[in-house]
Amino acid sequence: MPYRAPADDIRFILDKVVPVAPLSATDRFAEATPDLIDAMLVEGARLCDEVLAPLQRAGDTDPPRLEDGVLRSTAGFAGAYAKIAEGGWIGTAAPVDYGGMGLPQTLNMALQDMMSGACLALQLNPMLTQGQIEALEHHA
Repeated sequence: MPYRAPADDIRFILDKVVPVAPLSATDRFAEATPDLIDAMLVEGARLCDEVLAPLQRAGDTDPPRLEDGVLRSTAGFAGAYAKIAEGGWIGTAAPVDYGGMGLPQTLNMALQDMMSGACLALQLNPMLTQGQIEALEHHA
């Protein structure tokens, strides 16, 4: 059975269990309206289902390798990572001042969860980038 991002389940959690809608009433997250959050979940799920999930097996069977001093990534990973970057998915919770979307970390974690379910080997890249963003934000 192919992977399908659980966008509806996550939407339920963000609506009923850990409501994020009140965040849009704050100055910091005024842009994080329910409509935007819904659109992010829909598009994030599409990215996971159509781009990341088909690479899951390749990430397990064709790991990156070092050949003559050149790192060769898993086939398809470079193109998929480019789509992640082009869509702004790397900086969803990063400050707007530095090119991020400035959205709540709650939404970012939901999106990262879908990505890790689709293809953990590839999702580690944006996850580590988020860690670098946070380290620079707090210590640089």
